[in-house]
Amino acid sequence: MSVQLQNRPEISRQYALHRAEELKQMVIPYLEQATIIPTGTSCSEMYESRRSKLLSYFGATLEDWDNWHWQMTHRISDSQVLASLLPLTDLQRLEIERVGKTFRWAVSPYYLSLMDETDPFDPIRLQGLPTEAELFDDFGEDDPMGEEITSPAPSITRRYPDRLIINVTNMCAMYCRHCQRRRNIGETDTHSPIIQLKAALDYIRANPEIRDVLVTGGDALLLNDLTLDWLLGELHAIPHVEIKRLGTRAPVTLPMRITDELCTILAKYPPLYINTQFNHPKEVTKDARKAADKLVAAGVVLGNQAVLLKGINNQSQVMKKLNQELLKIRVRPYYIFHAKNVKGTRHFVPRIQDGIAIIEQLRGHTSGLAVPTYIINAPKGGGKTPISPQYLVSLVENKAVLRTWEGKYVQYETP
Repeated sequence: MSVQLQNRPEISRQYALHRAEELKQMVIPYLEQATIIPTGTSCSEMYESRRSKLLSYFGATLEDWDNWHWQMTHRISDSQVLASLLPLTDLQRLEIERVGKTFRWAVSPYYLSLMDETDPFDPIRLQGLPTEAELFDDFGEDDPMGEEITSPAPSITRRYPDRLIINVTNMCAMYCRHCQRRRNIGETDTHSPIIQLKAALDYIRANPEIRDVLVTGGDALLLNDLTLDWLLGELHAIPHVEIKRLGTRAPVTLPMRITDELCTILAKYPPLYINTQFNHPKEVTKDARKAADKLVAAGVVLGNQAVLLKGINNQSQVMKKLNQELLKIRVRPYYIFHAKNVKGTRHFVPRIQDGIAIIEQLRGHTSGLAVPTYIINAPKGGGKTPISPQYLVSLVENKAVLRTWEGKYVQYETP
């Protein structure tokens, strides 16, 4: 806006009103689409109905349902039990049995209650239940991230100068069909032996450049409270470890794991960060909100690492709605990971162009807080590589040409 325009208030106001109308017209198509994108809130009645059916089947109470140990004990991993709880054709049931001989599956009653009974392409069903596409796949690797060759000590993965991962378990409330570590699932649930965890701690103590430790798995929160308290306490006592992080999908697949007792433990070891993995707005339920509220009250900082999955969230409207729903429960969208080239998951892997288009439709079109970084993990332990639309068109000395979020080209000069 020119100085002349700035000095004429009535013209400035007319310009502002015209610009506001332009911006309003930009968002209307999304608002129209957003009303038909299912969310945890809009599906709450269906979820409650599904929960009642599950409770009746197991002869359980609401108190049982809210007990995470009950949820884990009653994970569904048998196709006949599943068929009693979710309408399946004989062909679908046989398909699940065939896949299960190669790739383990299990789903918590809670997460099963989020599945649409009538839609075989429901994004919750696709994440939790096996499909034959997992078998007809000559694409991908067991370990595309090279974790086996980046493990300098037991239970440790190290790919960066100042941080590392401790892998503490192969156990999950639900075995995601797109899991990057499905090679570790096996047929039984196992935690890393204490002797291995002690060796990992010794490695961290011996390397003072390590300031950031991520405890993951599997699902880190499926360790029992006593072990978590011990491990976080040991890390907290290492002077050069500045922050601790927990990798968990419990707020999504097992929100009742977030107990008052657990939060009392987590509150003892600040600063503590939890990154979880919501992939669709349908997962942002009342129970997820309750879990997030408890974690925030315990001083935990929450972030989300969505996985970009074909047929689930590789549309800009769905990802925008997801990120806006997450901000409402105080979970900050942190990363969007391009689905990794894991054996048996080709049907989930979208085009890179899909991810770039999503970022284009987020940047400037919604809160900056709702715009995560789009990431591709470089093969063989090469680490996270950010991918973004091209906003810097040219740069010569102190002059740049930029492309704005609206697609306009502007010149920008520095001293």
